[in-house]
This record gives sequence, structure tokens and C-alpha cells, in this order.
Amino acid sequence: MSPKKIKRLSQLKRILPPGEVSFEKSVLDHHAGDKWFAAHKPDAVVLPRSTQSVSALLRFASQHRIPVTPRGAGYGYVGGCVPVLGGIVLSLARMNRIKEINRGDFVAVVQAGVITEDLQTAVERKGLYYPPDPASRADSFIGGNIATNAGGPRCLKYGVTRDYVLGLEAVLANGDVLHLGGRTHKNKTGFDFTRLIVGSEGLLAVVTEATLKLLPLPPFRASLAIGFGSMRAAIGVLRAILTARFLPCALEVADAFTLAAAYTRTKSPRLRGCRAHLIVELDGQEHSVRSELRDVERIVRKRKPLFVERGLGERQCEAIWKIRREFSYSLRDTGLTKLNQDIVVPRSRLADLFSFAEALRKKHGLPIACFGHAGDGNIHVNVMVDYQEPQAARRADAALDELFRQVLDWNGAITGEHGIGLAKKAWWPLAASEALRELHRTVKQAFDPHGILNPGKFV
Repeated sequence: MSPKKIKRLSQLKRILPPGEVSFEKSVLDHHAGDKWFAAHKPDAVVLPRSTQSVSALLRFASQHRIPVTPRGAGYGYVGGCVPVLGGIVLSLARMNRIKEINRGDFVAVVQAGVITEDLQTAVERKGLYYPPDPASRADSFIGGNIATNAGGPRCLKYGVTRDYVLGLEAVLANGDVLHLGGRTHKNKTGFDFTRLIVGSEGLLAVVTEATLKLLPLPPFRASLAIGFGSMRAAIGVLRAILTARFLPCALEVADAFTLAAAYTRTKSPRLRGCRAHLIVELDGQEHSVRSELRDVERIVRKRKPLFVERGLGERQCEAIWKIRREFSYSLRDTGLTKLNQDIVVPRSRLADLFSFAEALRKKHGLPIACFGHAGDGNIHVNVMVDYQEPQAARRADAALDELFRQVLDWNGAITGEHGIGLAKKAWWPLAASEALRELHRTVKQAFDPHGILNPGKFV
């Protein structure tokens, strides 16, 4: 860092309260990347304790044209919080208070650094429910969920993060503090900037606080874990369940490669020889859930599955989901690098997607593991790469390019819940027309005229 830059950034220690600015190498290194493979060390890290500090920092950065990269817990998979131009990383980790849980209004008011699972635990103690459940919920921040519009298995019935954000406190690049939306469950006052900022990947404003919609906690849940000899059989059961007019809260699927890796890790005997796996979960009043589960199980057993495991109540359901939560770790255990792509296809294309993934495996000589949220077509396609092999990187890039192009040809999406970030920047022009990209640039210019917020990303 040049002496001039050091002198300028050192002013932050006079502007912000003690302990909120760090130039320590270990702190800079920790904030250089996320769960993707790119990293770039920032020049400074700011860990504010208040919205006032965020505002002061952004006012200073805007005045001096210093890049600012907002950061949650750093559990993203697309390099969305990598400070590619250096500058300042703005971490929301210390703004982690649950300020209010209101049973009368069915809302929670939380700061951006609250861990998702901590919020869910707190509201469930009061008989309330916050449904969005990203796989990283034990570690991820609400602010990061908002930045990427995170989802999870329960999206099929309950929707994504955006569907639960009633209001936001957000700070613009120039330091202005906005209060958007509110705590009512309906609000049509002006443009819906609240929903615009959700999913904007830190490019438009820094979210410091959110007012979230809560639901009554379903009193009972039940699950089926089902093994199949083929993926086609699993997809057939999924379609049969939905055709019979059942709406599970989750429908999760996994392929043979994923299950083999999970067997190696867990030694669960049910996974041995299993070529496809489906989890169906229902929730609601106990009597109706038990009745529906029996009906769904009859539909399943007509298709001659390898096994059906029933889970009744919280403890048994969590035992079923425990193996599902091991899938990512199981794939890492293979020693291969996992390129996790959260693509989405129309539900009618699910069988085509799994067939296409198999064709890519044969063509490029790369294992491909597919699992995820079959109920809404959001499948995590993991290209597994041994970068020690000659030409492995080239083959992986070619496979990803074919995957994204095919998904778009099916009118799908190149990301369902991770975002564009850096990882999918190359395919952004394929996913959005020039007119649409220009509209993004116009909106970005209006919110952030000097382009200081999360620069180097897709807009």
C-alpha cells in the first residue's frame, strides 16, 4: 500500500470509534475471500458496531472514491465478497443483535450480523417460524441471506428470503441512511425498493437492519426418506406427489455419485447401492400431517422404491435430514475440488438435467454430483475436478459453459440462491440481454454514482 493510501485510510481511526478499524495482516487475510477460490487482500477492514459508523465510513469512502466491499459471514460460493480492487472490507459481524421478536405483529427486527439459525431458534421458542433455511444457516448472517436472496429446501412451500423481508435499514454509498418498507405485512407506498435491494449482492446499499415477517410455527412435521434404483424413478415419484395435489414443504433429491460419497462418510447401510434418494417433508397440524404422510407413502410404494424410511416429529425428521446435511462434506472428502453451481431449471426439465449432467461427465471425463431442491428445480450441480490432472481446468471450464448454456436454452437460470458474484460473471451477458444489463447499470448509477460499492462484480 502506498504511503498516500496509508495516510488516507489512517483517517478512519479518527472518524470511527476505537477498535472498529483494523490494518492487521491476519484480519486482512481473513477478509480476503469467501468459500469460492478467488481472494484479494483489502487495505483495511472496518467492523462497525452501529449504523452511524457505517454511514460515516461510506461518506468518507464516497468522498475519497475508495472501494468498499460489504461482507457477511463469508459463506458464499461465488466470490461475492472478494474485495477485487482492494480498499475497505465492511464487515457486519459485530452488528448481531436480535432487537425484537413481536408475537402480536409476527415480525422480528434484527441487525445484519445475526446468524440465521440463532434467529430461527429464538423465534421458535415463542411459537413463531422464520422458514428460509440455507444450508449454511448455522453460520450465515441474515444480511448475507438478504444480499443473495438465499433459499433452501423449504422454498417449495414457503418461498425465499425476499418473501420475508418487510422492511430494511440500509445505507447508501454516500452515507445516507434509508428506512424502507416497514412492519406491516402489506405495503404499496411508492416503488418497492426493499425487494430491489434484496438479492442485489451489496452493489446498491449496505443493509444494517431488517424487519422480517414471521409465521405461526407448524406444530408437527413428518418426513419420508426414499431410495431408488434410478434417478428417473425418483423424478417420477416427485411428479406423482405433486400431481396428486400435495404440497410438501421440501422435496430434496440426490444422485448416485453424491450418495456413494455420503456412504463412504456416514456408512449408512441404506445408501449402499442406492442410485437416487428423495426426501419428502410435510408440516402442519399433527392429524392432517399423519394422514397426508400415509397417502404420500402409498404413492411412493407403488413405484417400488428400494426403501422407505419414515420420520415422525422433530427428532426423527432431524435424523433423516442429518444425512442430507452431510452431502457437501462428503463430496469434499473425495479430495476433488467441488465447483458448486446452483442452477435452476423448469420442473419439467429435471429428468433432462440429470441426463445432461451424465452426458457432460462422459464427454469431459469429470465426475458430476447433483443434489438439491427438486421441488422448485434448483439443483446444485457440482463439477468435481482434480486440478493435478493435465487439462483439468480447461475441461471444467468447458463443462460449465455447456451446462449454463443448456440451462438457459431450457429457460432456466444460472443461479438460484448463490448470486452472480465473480464465479458467474462470464455468463452474465448470456443470462441478461444488453437492454437489461444497461438497466442494471442505470440503477447502479442512481444508487452508487461513484461505483464504490462492491466494485469489480457483474455490474
